Amino acid sequence: MPQLAGLDLPYLPMEDPAFAADPHAGIRKARERHPWLAESKFGLVVHEYAAMNELFRMEDRLRVPYAGIVQMVGQEGTPWGRFTEEQMISLPESQHALMRRVFAARFTPRYANHLRPMMRDTISALLDRWIDVAPEETGRMDFERFASHFPISVMFALVGAPQEDIAEMRDDLETIGLAHSYELERFPAIQQAIVRLDAYVESLVARRRADPAAGDRDDLLHLLIETGDDGGITARQLADLIMFFFIAGYDTAKNVLTYTMYTLIERPELYARAAADHDWCRKLIEEALRWYNPGTVARIVDQPFTYRGVDLPAETMLFFPISISGRDPVNFADQQDFDPDRAIDPHRRHIAFGLGKHMCLGQYIARAQLQEAIHQVARRIANPRLDGPLEHRPFFGTWGLMGLPIAYEAAA
Repeated sequence: MPQLAGLDLPYLPMEDPAFAADPHAGIRKARERHPWLAESKFGLVVHEYAAMNELFRMEDRLRVPYAGIVQMVGQEGTPWGRFTEEQMISLPESQHALMRRVFAARFTPRYANHLRPMMRDTISALLDRWIDVAPEETGRMDFERFASHFPISVMFALVGAPQEDIAEMRDDLETIGLAHSYELERFPAIQQAIVRLDAYVESLVARRRADPAAGDRDDLLHLLIETGDDGGITARQLADLIMFFFIAGYDTAKNVLTYTMYTLIERPELYARAAADHDWCRKLIEEALRWYNPGTVARIVDQPFTYRGVDLPAETMLFFPISISGRDPVNFADQQDFDPDRAIDPHRRHIAFGLGKHMCLGQYIARAQLQEAIHQVARRIANPRLDGPLEHRPFFGTWGLMGLPIAYEAAA
């Protein structure tokens, strides 16, 4: 069997801003050297859709790498380091299974549909505040910043947190979301943000425990407190779980909505259809998730094994850039065509929400949020067009656009 040292693997400069600006060009070049594997600054990169799909399912051979990542970036003993090592995805198996069962029982397609009126009201209220021009005038906004207020508003509603606290938390969630770029200069701000988020969540739980009647007994915060008490979840683990809920639910939804808007700006006929056809927006969002997703997920080889003739030693760090998986030319026909009406092959669906026991439990809520948001945005913002240069987030971690300056008219 070939050893890693003997392979002529391409190098992907995923830490380079130029790579973040156009990762697909770098991936295409890498595939000319090796069909599914490359090297990077922090570990090996699995860049083929089919290989990601297969390896993700080998949960008996791969483990979540967060303790290793904390060590890799020298953040042991810090607030972010502690949270990252102990968050929900790293809980002991019995407690992880318990909390997943709690979320799975609540985060169903039916529950997501139940939330749609609240989602529509939330995005409509945000649009009321941000669109401040008459139909015949030109308005301007940073659409990414606008979009960032939507998922956090929905999350606050789900846990009964006061909406007036959003401004305080939004910038901290944005800062924490860049932690997995592994850029060391960011960590002083990240540490401060995680401390503030921790204090806010602890105060939220303390207020609810002191006055259970102050919130809805059917909201998510009450459910998590009650289930945690019954299942032996400590106060520390409960706070970490709520922090994880905020962090995981913020960046992905905001970045996908922003990139979808950017994609539709270049396709005005699809943007017009999004305004006119609410149901079709389901197809639009599924294609948007194939076209773009912000995540790069990491795993560590727990025990050595051989895959496609390549020996993978124990403790090898593997990165799975889900963000580019949907444009793999081997597995998706016409992958460079953005086509919401494309036929979906059930054996080649996008993997934007991961696979296996760590698949995103909030996927139905995320889909509903994105569908409701893009429909309302398209109805209210007419003729959007770019109004300035684009910048990109670091590719490691949560990739995407860092700001989307647009000009527009308010729809009549």
